Amino acid sequence: MIQPYTPDVSLKGKLRRRFARLTHRRPVRLNLTRPTISFTFDDIPASAGQAGASALEAQGARGTFYVCAGLFGQEGHMGRFADASEISDLIRRGHEVAGHTFNHLDCHRTPEADLTFDLDANDAALRGLGAAPIHFAYPYGEVSPRAKALLAGRYSSLRGVHKALVHDGDDLNQLPGVGIEGPDGEGVARRWINRAAAENAWLILYTHDVREAHSSWGCTPDALSRLITHAQDAGCDVRTVGEVLAA
Repeated sequence: MIQPYTPDVSLKGKLRRRFARLTHRRPVRLNLTRPTISFTFDDIPASAGQAGASALEAQGARGTFYVCAGLFGQEGHMGRFADASEISDLIRRGHEVAGHTFNHLDCHRTPEADLTFDLDANDAALRGLGAAPIHFAYPYGEVSPRAKALLAGRYSSLRGVHKALVHDGDDLNQLPGVGIEGPDGEGVARRWINRAAAENAWLILYTHDVREAHSSWGCTPDALSRLITHAQDAGCDVRTVGEVLAA
């Protein structure tokens, strides 16, 4: 059973993550004709690949799944993690599979050689399933200037977990993300969707398990479905991270 990991929540850790936003920046060039929402899933629990993907497909949309190949089929505090065949099925159904380290490592705390070895393993495993893992999300949102500099040369985009919208010129190496998690996750996400619609901006939402008895880092299938509907009703496109950045 994979146990929860606690990243650095100290004041020093918060300041490090904030300082990292000022370093090794790479401006994004957006060509949005409408406000846009990306629904993304981290790790990923099998329920995200099942209920999460199905909720998007029911409304003609697709998601981005940041996958740790080292977790395939294991049990954890967010339920069972998807296995290789389920990831292959997501790709077949038109979803985007992106990188998230092989063993769900903390990119800040892991020595560079170990992190590089782990990233190589994850990318190779995902490519072997037919994915093109050119986008990445920092596990736990843990980022430092050192890790950011290392990963910037490997991936077309890097996503964190600080809350913000994405506008033209923002940082591809530390894109923001808003979590659909916790007791007020749906309400928080709905307010950010409204902001994206008002500002004609890009919003990246993320969650983990998608099930009725979800973890503290997940949401219910109905909540996810309501948010997809709300985004579309608000005039937003729903697109994968790769689709937004390729436009």
